[in-house]
Amino acid sequence: MHHDDLTAEQARDLRALAGTIIPPSTTHGVPGADDELIFSDILRSLERDHDDICRALAHLAALAGGAFADLGPERRTEVAATFRETGGAPLAALVRVVLLCYYRDDRVMRSLGQEPRAPFPKGHVVEQGDWSLLDPVRARPPMYRVVE
Repeated sequence: MHHDDLTAEQARDLRALAGTIIPPSTTHGVPGADDELIFSDILRSLERDHDDICRALAHLAALAGGAFADLGPERRTEVAATFRETGGAPLAALVRVVLLCYYRDDRVMRSLGQEPRAPFPKGHVVEQGDWSLLDPVRARPPMYRVVE
C-alpha cells in the first residue's frame, strides 16, 4: 500500500460503479468490470488519474448520500445516471481507466473474437455504450442538491 492508494470505502464504491458501467454478460460469457482480476488491474492503473478518480468518487458518494456500494440496485442505477450527466472530466478519467482495464482482460478479448493483447477493438460497443462516449468537454458545475 502506498499513500496514493484508495481507501477501502473508495475501492468498494469504485468496484460497485465499475460493475454498473460494465455489468457481467451471461450472453457473452464475460465478466463485468467489477470482476476480481479486472478490478485489481483497475486499482493498479489509477496512477496519473488518481486525483480525478478520487474527485469522481467523492462526487459519487455525495450523490449517493453515503456509500454507493451500499445502495440497492434501483437506487444505484438512478445515482449512476445522475452521475453520468454531472460527473464531468473526473468521471471521464475514471471511465477511461475502467474501459482500458476491461478490454485488456484476456477473457473479454476472446469473447470479442480478438487475440488477447490485440489493440483496443474498434467499433465494439459495450452494452452500456453511452458511458464510453463520455465527453470531458461536458464538464459542468454539479447540479445535484446535497442530500440532507
